[in-house]
Amino acid sequence: MIKILIADDHPVVRKGLKEIIEDIPDMAVRGEASTGQETLEKVRKSDFDIVVLDISMPGGNGLDILKQLKDEKPELSVLVLSMYPEEQYAVRVLRAGASGYLTKESAPEELIAAIRKASKGGKYISSSLAEKLAFDLEIDAERPLHETLSDREYQVMRMIASGKTGKEIGEELFLSVKTISTYRSRILEKMKMKSSTELTHYALKNGLVD
Repeated sequence: MIKILIADDHPVVRKGLKEIIEDIPDMAVRGEASTGQETLEKVRKSDFDIVVLDISMPGGNGLDILKQLKDEKPELSVLVLSMYPEEQYAVRVLRAGASGYLTKESAPEELIAAIRKASKGGKYISSSLAEKLAFDLEIDAERPLHETLSDREYQVMRMIASGKTGKEIGEELFLSVKTISTYRSRILEKMKMKSSTELTHYALKNGLVD
């Protein structure tokens, strides 16, 4: 039995979703929530297989609630159901750990298919969204690695590549050595590198340092 929590601030939407799901023999709605906070509380108290989550609810930004759910229960599948079109939120929620994204205009059969797929650990995406994700991957593949860095990360990367120590960088930027070390780890991870030497070679090759 797939145990489901419906999280939506509109009673009519919750009732409609419940009626659709109750017709399916191997699925059961075991809880309802009308705010982000209530969603978190119910998930902490009971075991659900899936949360069907509205992205815009009172008591917390939907993306923040999604991230918190995934932090606290990484194995929990979260299916986002939203009034917003795919292009506005879908890629963001999938990157934040959602198992799928559906608009509220979706057909009941699509909802059931999405719940079934997510319950098995899969990701449910529409064909139009799959096309967009493929296009985004293509763009990402063509972007230079240093463009994935934030402004501060880029600044720290250039200073590391210039041969400055963590202490020197920290003093210049008014940050602790520990914070600089955290930045360094994040930069290496984003740029898929293992050492400061690799960073230096990359920076010199790409004309990022003198």
